[in-house]
Amino acid sequence: MTKWLRSGRRRDICFLLAAADDGELRGQQLKSRLESHYDDRLEPKSFYGSLSALVEAGFVEKRTEGLHDVYALTEPGAQRVRDHYTWVRDCLEE
Repeated sequence: MTKWLRSGRRRDICFLLAAADDGELRGQQLKSRLESHYDDRLEPKSFYGSLSALVEAGFVEKRTEGLHDVYALTEPGAQRVRDHYTWVRDCLEE
């Protein structure tokens, strides 16, 4: 597994993007969904640092839509999510 997805937060961000209805989410939507899942507030600097790392690694793409940054998985990011899903599924079936 690539080092960029060893972080649970980065991995969870990728899974949320993979599950998004249209394949993309605004930054604040991602943050809110993650906070809801974790049942805890995330520091914006830390959260957006995780997103930036994913963008820099080429797993997530960022575009601006009006006042909002919108994020989506790239094909390499989607492949990593599928690979990790398969690994988790295989572990649970053993």
